[in-house]
Amino acid sequence: MDILVGKAADLSEGGRKIITHNDEQIGVLRAKGKLHAFSNICPHQGGPACEGVLVHKVEEIIGSDKQLIGRKYDENVLHLVCPWHGWEFNIETGRCAGDGKHRLRRYEVRERDGDVYVVV
Repeated sequence: MDILVGKAADLSEGGRKIITHNDEQIGVLRAKGKLHAFSNICPHQGGPACEGVLVHKVEEIIGSDKQLIGRKYDENVLHLVCPWHGWEFNIETGRCAGDGKHRLRRYEVRERDGDVYVVV
């Protein structure tokens, strides 16, 4: 079943919309030019994961002496950060960056005739 989200033009890069279907909130967002949709429930403690910020993956730079030298951002990997406790999720897969056994429930998104739909 396709659920209408709205006009594709209204979801610019980094933009998002939260819809409700059968008492479940689904977050739809555009990141890296693609549309993504997830259940708006963080597996940690039920926070509104889809309302968090988008950040590039942080990588620690470790020296030969095993000491932290600094950090850098991986521009190729984007994370959605739950606003409650900072759990990060890969925008492409929904997997938790800190513990891959946790993930956001992902939905298929379709763009048709200028409209965006979530498949439930």
